[in-house]
Amino acid sequence: MAAGHSVDPARWQAGLEELLGRVAGRFGRVEPRRRARAFVLGLLADLPRKNCWTIAEHAGDATPDGMQHLLGRAVWDHDGVRDDVRAYLVEHLGDPEAVLVVDETGDLKKGVQSVGVQRQYTGTAGRIENAQVAVYLVYATDAGHAMIDRELYVPRGWIQDPERLGAAGVPDQVGFATKPALATAMLRRALDAGVPAGWVTGDEVYGADPGLRAELEGRGVGYVLAVACDHRVLAAGDIYRADALLRRVPARAWQCVSAGQGAKGHRYYDWAFVRLDHGDPSLDDQGGQRWLLVRRNRTTGELAFYHCWTPHPVSLATLVRVAGRRWTIEERFQTGKGLCGLDQHQVRRWRSWYRWTTLAMLAHAFLVVAAGTERTRHPPPSGLISLTCNEVQHLFATLAARPAGDLGHRLRWSVWRRRHQARARTCHYQRQANGP
Repeated sequence: MAAGHSVDPARWQAGLEELLGRVAGRFGRVEPRRRARAFVLGLLADLPRKNCWTIAEHAGDATPDGMQHLLGRAVWDHDGVRDDVRAYLVEHLGDPEAVLVVDETGDLKKGVQSVGVQRQYTGTAGRIENAQVAVYLVYATDAGHAMIDRELYVPRGWIQDPERLGAAGVPDQVGFATKPALATAMLRRALDAGVPAGWVTGDEVYGADPGLRAELEGRGVGYVLAVACDHRVLAAGDIYRADALLRRVPARAWQCVSAGQGAKGHRYYDWAFVRLDHGDPSLDDQGGQRWLLVRRNRTTGELAFYHCWTPHPVSLATLVRVAGRRWTIEERFQTGKGLCGLDQHQVRRWRSWYRWTTLAMLAHAFLVVAAGTERTRHPPPSGLISLTCNEVQHLFATLAARPAGDLGHRLRWSVWRRRHQARARTCHYQRQANGP
């Protein structure tokens, strides 16, 4: 290793084994525990596509049957693993002023049988597409940020089709829940578990939901939630659209403040805020202060609005800092999908989706903590940026997560894939010949 470089794959390997040791008790038998370890190593590998086939080949298995069994039928507690991952991240990133960020992301699909899939809007494509949508909760601090919870959004059309639900293995107790309701359930779960956090932020879908806001106010957790320009707020004893309150903002009230650093440096905007009245008398005994925060693009003049509540007085810079944390979830979606195969699953059933997603979150948590530890304990020499999750994954895949098997193993997998694809093609032709 070159002088001045502190990269130590053995240290990362030990860190991953420590994390896997934390979740070992969630597996009733040694076989699924060992297979889960191989699965996570496959998620961290430099595979062009990550699914049960490629991960099984990387692990040295003869077929994907074992990996498919791990996701679909093996006995283990995926929600318990989620809780362990959350505790691991809090241990390494914990901060009482942390921000919990809620948002959804979509995985584009071609078929109609994957659980929850239908034509719906997804920010991934920026339009209505055939997609599967899930809501995630990210824990964000100065030390790093990572996903700590997930819930699959099941559209109302699915809930009204018991046969379809049964085919996808959706539990009987699952009913229709909006995305804000799923976010509220995850926030409640995190706060009940003692996750230290002072703030919550999210986009307009969540800012418009009074139930989510009431839940946070009742718990004394501040929020900075985006809202639409026509969002109704109470100010000076009357109801106004958010954009109508701009006339109350004098020119001198605007301040240029950074919303945090992005890939190209600080994100500077002009900001102002307006004091609001309490909209719900039942919450008046909670105290606190309510604000409308306004962001103005310094180049285009484009406006964005945020409904805010704070349990105690804070500065404009604090509200801006919380609002800026919302972009961290986009970064986590990008790295979770690009590095750990979060969206590359080819599973159709409820349990398999949750298990794949949970193991991808575990792999991602390892990268976040490894990168954060390197930044803190082993600062880079002059002329280098700190190690990122992308660089940790690339180095770990190259130096530690090496594929198993020799040339014969690869050739046997080639035969297996071609045989399986030939059978699939024959079945497809037979269905076409038989007609609908």
